[in-house]
Amino acid sequence: MDRRTTPRAVLLAAGELLAWWAALALLWLVLITTVDTLERVVGASAAAAGALLARAGRRAVRWR
Repeated sequence: MDRRTTPRAVLLAAGELLAWWAALALLWLVLITTVDTLERVVGASAAAAGALLARAGRRAVRWR
C-alpha cells in the first residue's frame, strides 16, 4: 500500500478538506446579507472549490 493511500492519510486529507470547507462556508455566511437557498448552494460550492485549492496550495509549498 502506498503511503498516500493508507487509511490514515485519507482520513487526514478528508479532515483537512472538511476544516477548510467549514471555515470558508462560515466566512461566506458572515459576509452575505441574505440567506436563502440559492446563496447557501453557491456558498457551499464556493467553499468546496476554495477548500480544494487551499489544500493543493498548502501541499505545493510544504517543505519535504
